[in-house]
Amino acid sequence: MAYRRTPAVQARLDAQRETVLQAAVLLLAERGYGGCTMAAVADRAGIATGSLYQHFANKAELSVELFRRVVTREMDAVNAAVAARETPQDRIAAVVETFASRALRAPRLAYALLVEPADAVVDGERLVFRRAFRDVIATEIATAVADGELPEQDPVLTAAALVGAVGEALAGPLSAAPGRRGAPAGPATATAAQPVPATAAGALPEPAPTQPAPATGAPTEPAPAPAPGAAAVVVPALVSFTLRALGGRDDSDA
Repeated sequence: MAYRRTPAVQARLDAQRETVLQAAVLLLAERGYGGCTMAAVADRAGIATGSLYQHFANKAELSVELFRRVVTREMDAVNAAVAARETPQDRIAAVVETFASRALRAPRLAYALLVEPADAVVDGERLVFRRAFRDVIATEIATAVADGELPEQDPVLTAAALVGAVGEALAGPLSAAPGRRGAPAGPATATAAQPVPATAAGALPEPAPTQPAPATGAPTEPAPAPAPGAAAVVVPALVSFTLRALGGRDDSDA
């Protein structure tokens, strides 16, 4: 007879899995994929490494789930910003503004999501991520074209080009952020004595890239932050580029 987990056992495993994912998000924000080893994630979550394998067969499987978790949060932020704008062009600007400003506030995390070398399965998830942003923008372009607010164009092709351009434009600032310098992440800091607390309704804590975990052994690599004023320059420039690329007008054109 096959063993069947009791509701209590399943609830405990589900809670432990959530704690693991929260620990992995924090490590990703501090160390990138290079620092999210199975041992480091287990240590941060306050469990034995062997227990982690009850939830994820290997690092690739953990990385995919981690990527989806963070991307879902970013998409929620973008969709909320879009919903707050009235016109299609304003909503397209909101996508770029929100995505870019959040990336520059947490550059180590954004670098991991967009640029850092990772497993092939993660690259596949990145493609899904880019297509999700493309589809949000394409929907608004199609609406604006139909309303005569933008010139005739292929909404999907234009949106894909914009997503690629924005990602490429951000790659430089994210790679050059202090503490990042394009170098691989250092070893993750052991914090087994301070497991990640669960949050209400499964919500993920916002990463604090400028607040690395306390060291208990080897010194930690400072988490990066963009150069002072980078967002104030880069974000408006990307929004202006986007609106002009669409064939619309930016405030600076007046």
